[in-house]
Amino acid sequence: MFINNFDPVAFELFSFQIRWYSLSYIFGILLGWIYCKKIINDKIFEKIFDDLIGVIIIGIILGGRLGYVVLYNPIYYFNNPIEIFMFWNGGMSFHGGLLGVIIASIIFGKKNSQNPLKFLDLISIAAPIGIFFGRIANFINSELYGRVTDVPWSVIFIKVDQLSRHPSQLYEAFFEGILLFLILNYFLRKNFLLNPGLISSLFLIFYSIFRFFIEFFRQPDEHIGFIFLGFSLGQLISIVFCVAGLFLFLKTKNVAK
Repeated sequence: MFINNFDPVAFELFSFQIRWYSLSYIFGILLGWIYCKKIINDKIFEKIFDDLIGVIIIGIILGGRLGYVVLYNPIYYFNNPIEIFMFWNGGMSFHGGLLGVIIASIIFGKKNSQNPLKFLDLISIAAPIGIFFGRIANFINSELYGRVTDVPWSVIFIKVDQLSRHPSQLYEAFFEGILLFLILNYFLRKNFLLNPGLISSLFLIFYSIFRFFIEFFRQPDEHIGFIFLGFSLGQLISIVFCVAGLFLFLKTKNVAK
């Protein structure tokens, strides 16, 4: 059993608090960008991709925040609309951020006469890096914690309660971060980038599968609970994204033929 009592603040700089969660975004985006540049072998496309990064950051932040507001707590934010803009109070949705990235890539691709799927494939390959850092930050912050259990590797999140729980954040860091990164890079070596959309589809499929099953160990949001047939909201959304991934996979695979 492990006792989690980490300070969410990494350090202070001139009385300004730098939090682990903020650092996870910074390192995730930075390392992901560096990794993508190693993959790109077209100088012109590389320059265009560099211009995309700023747009992607906006898509992640706006999509993640609006996704959380609309999907996870619409009534509260309807009654407290000013708090929608208080990002520092927490509240980001991965699926919302994902939609934000997709929309941003489509708009950017059309503006630059590029196939958006090429951008999304690169982002998909690097995304597990950011997911890994994000889930580690969730663990440090004692948020998105797991359900009560008595397994030997259980964790007591002091800031939550005195109950032993699954470290579901670490499960996600491994499966949605490390393992997903290895899987997508395996297909990268198989030249799946030659068929725009295939890597993106695999990202949607595998991430959704991992997220769906890990949700069985993750404590549902207290104000939401279970939605349908004992499934959480995260599981239902994962099913939708998995279906979308399968559709994209079949479509791009048929085009490749």
